[in-house]
Amino acid sequence: MSGTRAGGLSAPRPPQGYLEQDKAAPVIQGWCPGALRPMASGDGWVVRVRPRLGRLTPAQAAGIAELAQAHGNGLIDLSARANVQLRGVTEASHAPLIAGLRALGLIDDSVAQETRRNIVVQPFHGASDPTLAIAADLAALLAADDAPDLPAKFGFAVDCGAAPVLTATASDIRIEVHDGKVWLRPDGSSRAKAISADTAADEAIALARWFLRMGGVTGGRGRMAALIARGITPEAFDTPLPEAQFAARPGLCPTGAMIGFDFGQMQAATLAALAQLGALRVTPWRMLVLEGAQNLPALPGVITDPADPMLKVIACTGAPGCLQALHPTRSLARALAPHVPDLLHVSGCAKACAHPGPAPLTLIATAQGYALHHADQITHHTADELLARPELLTR
Repeated sequence: MSGTRAGGLSAPRPPQGYLEQDKAAPVIQGWCPGALRPMASGDGWVVRVRPRLGRLTPAQAAGIAELAQAHGNGLIDLSARANVQLRGVTEASHAPLIAGLRALGLIDDSVAQETRRNIVVQPFHGASDPTLAIAADLAALLAADDAPDLPAKFGFAVDCGAAPVLTATASDIRIEVHDGKVWLRPDGSSRAKAISADTAADEAIALARWFLRMGGVTGGRGRMAALIARGITPEAFDTPLPEAQFAARPGLCPTGAMIGFDFGQMQAATLAALAQLGALRVTPWRMLVLEGAQNLPALPGVITDPADPMLKVIACTGAPGCLQALHPTRSLARALAPHVPDLLHVSGCAKACAHPGPAPLTLIATAQGYALHHADQITHHTADELLARPELLTR
């Protein structure tokens, strides 16, 4: 969709000019769905809800579950930007869905505000760190009338817990804590600037304005790392930071219990059951943190075992749920999961949007089958071949 309103469109339908034979060259939208600006998919509109400060109260979680069932197809996705997506929404059901989300305090005043409020919040924050205060200040500045007009996918990470955990999460401007100090770092650079928690949001907006002045946007698109790669760096960002590593796994954590889901997707009934157990923090690893929990929940459709093979596969919606996908993805990924040594990403088209970076194993759907990318080599297989001989993945 090219407009900012969804009310006059029918769902689902391909982008303008899209033909069946064009599936091998997928259309890059350049923006992500929102609640006020949904995106058409093969199973209806995708409506993305951005929880404020990365948290859902029990009432909000229960309300989303009820609305997903009433106005969508009951499927709820967790995104790599720590957002919640409702699927199967139609033109007729979109308005009552938005009214329900607005009553829950989950809707911005405008599409522009919704698009700019692209903030990932460290899910392990505690009462003594500045994470929530910085994120709230940043959200307020991005909602202001004079906020910078940033590209739709431009985002911020507020990573101020005991140690950085969002290094691998797609963001353009990062606010991190290292050795008890707050740092501002442009994505794509290891060098940062020391700042204070009180001025962190203002400093982040100033860096975003610098990005715009330096020509970081072309044709309405642009990312900080691409600008940095051109050798353009901001002044006073001269302190190298250590590289932080974090592997997200289900289990008990300092702020509660982290739980996963097959492909980051759950039924509305699952979210409703979790809402009865407490507040939820939404993570960029397609998992939820059940706030304050001291035990892992024993619920159907929930992954609590860090050794579960389904944690080794990532797959987009695939066909027929995605208009641009050439083949199904999740049934194949599920069948191959027990045979994956590390991580397998299965994508229904060449955009490979379910996983932001390279994976040890990647299967990309093609007109003839699937292209397997492994160890700098590409081989081609059908789904039947891969299912019959899963050793092909690592041969």
